[in-house]
Formats: sequence, C-alpha cells, structure tokens
Amino acid sequence: MLALHEVFPDAPIFTTFYRSSQLPQFSDADVRTSYLQKIPFAKNRHRLFLPFMPAAVEAFDLSEFDLVISDSSSGCAKGIVTKPETLHVCYCHNPNRALWDGAHEYLRLHQDNFGWLARKLIPRQLMKLRIWDRVAADRVDHFIANSEFVQKRIQKYYQREATVIHPPVETKQFTPSTEKAKNYFLAVGRLIPYKRFDLAIQAANVLGAKLRIVGVGPEEKRLRAMAGPTVKFFGKVSEEILQKMYRECRALIFPQVEDFGLTAVEVQASGRPVVAFRGGGALETVRPNHSGIFFAEQTVSSLADAMQRASKKRWIKKSIVKNAERFDVMNFKKNILKFVEKRLSEN
Repeated sequence: MLALHEVFPDAPIFTTFYRSSQLPQFSDADVRTSYLQKIPFAKNRHRLFLPFMPAAVEAFDLSEFDLVISDSSSGCAKGIVTKPETLHVCYCHNPNRALWDGAHEYLRLHQDNFGWLARKLIPRQLMKLRIWDRVAADRVDHFIANSEFVQKRIQKYYQREATVIHPPVETKQFTPSTEKAKNYFLAVGRLIPYKRFDLAIQAANVLGAKLRIVGVGPEEKRLRAMAGPTVKFFGKVSEEILQKMYRECRALIFPQVEDFGLTAVEVQASGRPVVAFRGGGALETVRPNHSGIFFAEQTVSSLADAMQRASKKRWIKKSIVKNAERFDVMNFKKNILKFVEKRLSEN
C-alpha cells in the first residue's frame, strides 16, 4: 500500500480501519475510513468485524474516480462497487485462506477458543462470506497476483486470469555483513499453525542446532513446550534488531507454503540463504543452491537434512543479494505503472 501511495500520491486511500499512530508513513495521505471505524474498540479488534466488512466496503462512494486499485488479501477490498466506466484493478495477495482451502483449519483453531458455539455458527458464516467473496471477484476488471502461486489460486477459486507482479521489498534497507555468519538458524513470522514453526523447532531439537524465533501468536505456548534447550524465543523485535539477525544467521528456516514470502527475500537481501519447503512463493523467490536450499517434504527428517546441507555449503553473498534485488520496490512501481497505463489505454 505504501508503494502504491508513492506511485499515486494524490489518490485518497479508502480502508475499513486505520490506526494513524502506527502508520506515520501515511501522515501525508488522504485516508478515508469506513463507518466501522467509529465503533468503540473496533480498530483494535478488527478481526471480529469480518462479517460486517463486505457491507462497509460496498458503502464507499467511488463515483468520482476513473481508476480504482484495490489492495486485497484476507479483507474485502475487491468488493467495492464502481461505475461501469471506472477501471477496477485488484492487486490480490491471496484469496482469503479462511474462506477457501484453509477453512477447516480456521474452524479447528476457533473451536479450541469457543467450543460448540464455533461449530454451530462459524461454518454458516464462512459459507455466506465465501459466496460474497466469489461474487465480489466478478466486480474486478483486471487481477494482479503477487506470485504465480497466487495466480493459480485466483484461477481456481475465482475462475479469472491474473498478471503476476511480485510485491515490493525495500532491498536497500538490508545489507550483508562483512563478518562470518554466527552459529544459529532463524525463523520469523506470526506463530500460527500454517507457518510450521513446529517443524523448525523439532528439526533443531534433533540436530541440537541453535534456533532463534522472532514473532508472537496463538501458537506460542504450544511451541515453547516442545522447544529444546537450543531454541530461543525473542517475541517482537525492532526493525534494527531483525536486520542484524538477518545478517548474522546461518540461514532462515522457511518451512511453510507461503503466498510470496517477504522474509525469504529480506534475508537474501542481507546476504544469507534460505532453507525453504519446495512449494508456494518460495519457488519464485529462492534460487536453489545459489540463494537457498529446498526440502521436499514437510517432515522433520527432510528439513533437518536440508539444514545440514545448508551448514556445509559455502555461500556467495553477492549472488544471494543479486537474486533478492529482482523484487526491489522500484521494479514493483515501474511494473504497476506500466500495467495501469496499458489498461487505461484499452479501457
């Protein structure tokens, strides 16, 4: 969104919720929020309002615009209603996992929190949202996917073609260290089931390898319980500390199927390799044996073997950084502008 704002600085930003104190980089933007913003405590508990977001998005009056770009993932941004002559381009990070292939996992997670009430209410609510989400996709004139992996999911669930433009990474913010890497692996992200931190922890336990975990989430208690003495949790850290850990680590462990995977690119921009599961966006961001190593199965033995191979290999930092530069923010801006100008000329 920040990169889009920098490409189109005069365009207002419509959003369901907005916490200005946490987003100083948008202080110069014309941000317009939905009526949900006015509900007490809503902007701090926005996930509870998912069932109400479709109506809030549809309430935006976009009649004054000839071009609208929706930035959509788990939210409902693509469901905006525009004039027939308005060009609507959707940059889609992913069809909502909770509504589609991740629906059963989402239900299991909430069953643990709400029990029988979740079993009764959530499936019906997901069905309603799934129908709306599919209808909303038909309101989009052109889809942009953030990866080939997401491109296939858009085709599967929305029956629509999409052009791939990889998301922007501020690669210049990350710099390699001139020193030798330290003796620990790194895992970064929200502690939620699909991120598969459990695999990283179990592999570190088996190898007796040092593993540092950055992030918080509902899985933290369970993950801490399975962690051996070589595994340490750091919770939330500052950008400066994270960049330092990227530069120092032996490799980033990336065991999940991710839509794109910003952390995998950021650590490569820092000159360090990735040990990644062979699937999802990692297939597009990691060059095997040049900027990382793949493991074929989401099992402890497969990951542990890849970690050992990564430890023995001599990595060339310049080659790793060069691979990351393909996803620099300037390339994103150039490709977005080119895409929009072409579609406007055809409209």
